[in-house]
Amino acid sequence: MTSNRRIMLSRRPCGEIKAEDFSHVVEPLQPLRAGHARLRNCYLSIDPAIRGWMSAGASYISPVALGAVMRSAALSEVIAVNGHPRLTVGQVVVGLSGWEDYSDVGADFVGRVVPVEHDLPITTALSVLGGNGLTAWLGVHEIGQAQPGDTVLVSAAAGGVGSIAGQLARLAGCRVVGLAGTDEKVAWLTGSLGFHGGINYKSARAGAGIYTAIREACPRGVDVFFDSVGGDILDAALGTIRVGARVVLCGAISQINAATLPPGPANYIRLLTKRARMQGFVTLDYADRWEEISAKLAAHVRSGALRHREHIVEGLPQAPEALIGILRGENLGKMMVRVGP
Repeated sequence: MTSNRRIMLSRRPCGEIKAEDFSHVVEPLQPLRAGHARLRNCYLSIDPAIRGWMSAGASYISPVALGAVMRSAALSEVIAVNGHPRLTVGQVVVGLSGWEDYSDVGADFVGRVVPVEHDLPITTALSVLGGNGLTAWLGVHEIGQAQPGDTVLVSAAAGGVGSIAGQLARLAGCRVVGLAGTDEKVAWLTGSLGFHGGINYKSARAGAGIYTAIREACPRGVDVFFDSVGGDILDAALGTIRVGARVVLCGAISQINAATLPPGPANYIRLLTKRARMQGFVTLDYADRWEEISAKLAAHVRSGALRHREHIVEGLPQAPEALIGILRGENLGKMMVRVGP
């Protein structure tokens, strides 16, 4: 343990991410500073939000600096401590870390200690019991306030967040329809995950249109729209909302590579006529509830009521390609990179 592989941000992307936006370096490990702990990163969480952190624009956290190590949520083991106020050697933690073998963190470490649950794979701490599950739970229950009998529409429904959000809505007694980009993904939603309906948005876009497809799949209209895509999908869904609907803004992957923002949705006036609301959120605002929500998710996983899939890519050097892949919709379930055991 004398060197550290690191993937750095070498330039800010213009449009789609390219391999040249990153640099791979190997640096000697420095002595651990006072008040810090050293993490050995085991798995990296690959999420669309990382693309936003690569840009210079303002977001809910500061952008990754040019020449700095790429940032990601990670599942890590504490291997050394020099007076850190919260962490001890041997703990498993989930929090904001870097695309590197080892990360040194101070008192400002944003994360939580994860007890090792022997009856569940440790990777669930980063997927269904981690950021993806927390985001899905908060979006469905806190922001969307899904109620029995509601019709819930989920975009990017075969991804790490959407696949959980749809199942949570189903468990809450809702009728759930998911949007995904391939027939294979739609079959997974309506088969293994128990969605009541599914839409291949690419086929719909090429055919009668996404609005028509949603109308056919949700004849009563939409009470809750859990959206991670934006663009024409958001616009079409707004055209189908019912009185009092809740539109949950989880992300906008359709415009994440855009150099300039597209015009706003033409159907936004439906929020007025249907007395509906549209609200965004981030899980960091609910940090005091992470343990409580993770415990509820774990109970669903153990009972078999909540299923999940993990798309794991082997090796730290593959992290850039994994990020490019998730932005192209190549993943089925939660995308992660395995750095080490």
